[in-house]
Amino acid sequence: MSNETSVTVIGLGLMGQALAGAFLKAGHPITVWNRTTAKADQLVAEGARLAPTVGDALAASPLTILCLTDYQAMHALLTGDTEPNGTTLINLTSGDSAQARAAARWAEQRGARYLDGAIMAIPQAIGTADAVILYSGPESDFETHKSTLDALGTATYLGADHGLASLYDVAGLAMMWSVLNAWLQGTALLRTAGVYAATYATFAKQIATGVAEWLPGYAEQIDSGSFPAEVSALETDARAMAHLIEASEAVGVNAELPKLIKAMADRSIAAGHGKEQYPVLIEEFSKPA
Repeated sequence: MSNETSVTVIGLGLMGQALAGAFLKAGHPITVWNRTTAKADQLVAEGARLAPTVGDALAASPLTILCLTDYQAMHALLTGDTEPNGTTLINLTSGDSAQARAAARWAEQRGARYLDGAIMAIPQAIGTADAVILYSGPESDFETHKSTLDALGTATYLGADHGLASLYDVAGLAMMWSVLNAWLQGTALLRTAGVYAATYATFAKQIATGVAEWLPGYAEQIDSGSFPAEVSALETDARAMAHLIEASEAVGVNAELPKLIKAMADRSIAAGHGKEQYPVLIEEFSKPA
């Protein structure tokens, strides 16, 4: 299989190698560069070209994928004679939204097009539909390269704001860790009664799935700024939180997490929101600590 669109991949950690490998499998001519050249050996054996310099790597393709440790590494690498003039950069390096927007301005000043991205997958999933890759920046630039980017997985465009991919990335992490932490809290409680984590996991999955069904309706309340207590009032939820804290402490299980959430609920109730529904806590989450 062959595809005329050539791609450069800079940064060959486990994820960078997976990205380059997926492009190769899809038939794209690939140029790679990494500070430690040995990391390119397998890709070269499979048909990739190893660029001798960063500048040569940038010049080799109209599209360059960056998969580095952080934004500072990108700026340090693409400087002087290796500035990205005339190419399209897609930065899949982890960072925050302010860094993404600054990088877009930096690239534009150097004559390059720029998309920021976030990889919501492990290296082994790259090249399959299970690998969701988020992109933000000018839609025209995304559409120009979408057919090429499809080789990596499910290409998801979020909007023109370059910071969106980063924000979605960390929002997803917040969701992931919150679900896992809640499961661990429950697992710790049940272990005191000899219940195995595997036994509780099935029940916990049912609860998580059920709660997920509430999200669209709760989102409507947040977007409208109106929080009628259709299911439960926040003051009722706060009493349940107190019960969880008491139950945890009674069996010797750490109660820091439910105490943190109850403290936020208590502040919201003190501000007059006790009769409203749980999503009213968005006001507390939106405040700096």
